[in-house]
Amino acid sequence: MNAPVTLSIPRTRTFEIVTSAVRLAEIAPAWSALWQRAGGLVFQHPDWIAAWWRTTPHQERRALRIGLAWNGDRLEGVIALATFRRSGIRMLEWAAKDHSDYGDALVAPDSDPQAISRLWQHVFDQGGFDLIYLNRLLPDAGVHALLCPTHGKALRPNHRGEISYRVTGPWQSGAEWFETLSKKGRQNYRRGRKFMEESGALRFRLLDADDPREPVLERVATLKRLWLVRHGRASDLFDEGSPVLAALISVLADLGLLRIFVLELDDTIIGVSINFEQHGTMMAFVTTYDPEHERASPGMVLMMDYIQWSLDRGLATIDFLCGGEDFKRRFATQSVALSSMMGARGLRGHLAALADHVDHVSKSWRTRRQPKADAVPDE
Repeated sequence: MNAPVTLSIPRTRTFEIVTSAVRLAEIAPAWSALWQRAGGLVFQHPDWIAAWWRTTPHQERRALRIGLAWNGDRLEGVIALATFRRSGIRMLEWAAKDHSDYGDALVAPDSDPQAISRLWQHVFDQGGFDLIYLNRLLPDAGVHALLCPTHGKALRPNHRGEISYRVTGPWQSGAEWFETLSKKGRQNYRRGRKFMEESGALRFRLLDADDPREPVLERVATLKRLWLVRHGRASDLFDEGSPVLAALISVLADLGLLRIFVLELDDTIIGVSINFEQHGTMMAFVTTYDPEHERASPGMVLMMDYIQWSLDRGLATIDFLCGGEDFKRRFATQSVALSSMMGARGLRGHLAALADHVDHVSKSWRTRRQPKADAVPDE
């Protein structure tokens, strides 16, 4: 009797550019499955991109340009991009860039090694943009492959960079980490707690899953607006009445990643850190505190509390995400340099890229030409 014959039917490799919210919703299940296989961060999840797109202001100046690589009906690659028009230039950047700390493509681990470069080639050939700027790239980001001369098209390293600070080490508990801090650091923590406890009952806790999030998010937005005004900055994430923050936090909650830590004084929230936990890492997304209690450093106390909480539960790393603020550097044991890349398409894009390069060279030259401050003699 003849053995059964299995026919191998080759799949058809195709590429697609998603430009509408309707299509984004249709491909979300396949994208979610790829996200799981590829071990992506939440910033590359379809729900994160969709939440941003639903709530982003100035949508009339934006357009989705999400590249998909299909192998039959199996999604093997995603590069989630969008354009934003600035001064007549259509800038291609990460979708949800303003609220995503690390950018990268998603590629199935068992896919063609050339999948990312072929997908990028399709995105580039389809056009719809002038200038390309992809930033916040971790050293192991897959899109670095597009900088290879034999892969990708039109992308070059850019001079802009950012820093990500982390706490990571061999500690077996939060108390063990705490004892490695300087004497002054430990004293400042104890002094801050004591100062606040003199005004009432102080409590650090992780918000329960069934606790209402809305009052906490409103408190976060209020405190953040105070901080932004004081420092002359702005963010649509915290605008009064803005739905952006709640939409993104709902994604973290639905994926089971959300960890909201609060510091309460007599049931009034004086510090909040909206974090998420992924791949054995606690990531600090939004942190704020009540400036009325600034003397006691509630933000510092809260940070040290959730660091100890994380280490006590076996997490290997606390990632403060993007930003080189002093309070992050003060506790960090590791810094990671984030890089960027730029490219152009068409005459307008090449002129814009050239202008960016000339501006950078000019600023660098002026910096080198500035006389150094005279040394101050010892008294």
